Amino acid sequence: MLVVVVFAGGFIVSQFLTSAIDFYCNVDEVGVRVGCEEDRRLRVQGNVVEGSISESANKTTFSLVFNNKTIDVIYDGDPGGIFQECIPVVAHGRLQGDTFEANRIEVRHSNEYEAANADRISESEVAPCSQQVG
Repeated sequence: MLVVVVFAGGFIVSQFLTSAIDFYCNVDEVGVRVGCEEDRRLRVQGNVVEGSISESANKTTFSLVFNNKTIDVIYDGDPGGIFQECIPVVAHGRLQGDTFEANRIEVRHSNEYEAANADRISESEVAPCSQQVG
């Protein structure tokens, strides 16, 4: 009986941990790199495309770009803080069709972002915003 309980507990914990992992991907890796499959929860890094931010009905939509690949993002709420065009952000959520539905946004210059993503900060450096290709 104890073996069955331990096995069942281990199975439940492993399933929870597997589903709780958010893989970290750049925009150009979504659907391409292993771990960045379109059907799983992801953290997607990119730069907010100039002129792409729109707010309506308590939703914020914008586009992210990385290595000349873009993805449209919809966020339920106002990202607040220093969120603006042309800055690197990480969006947490899932891809639904062609749109990434985010439930959390991290702005690069926040302490939380820098602590969690120190190894990726240099990757997000890009040309000035007016030179981005979308």
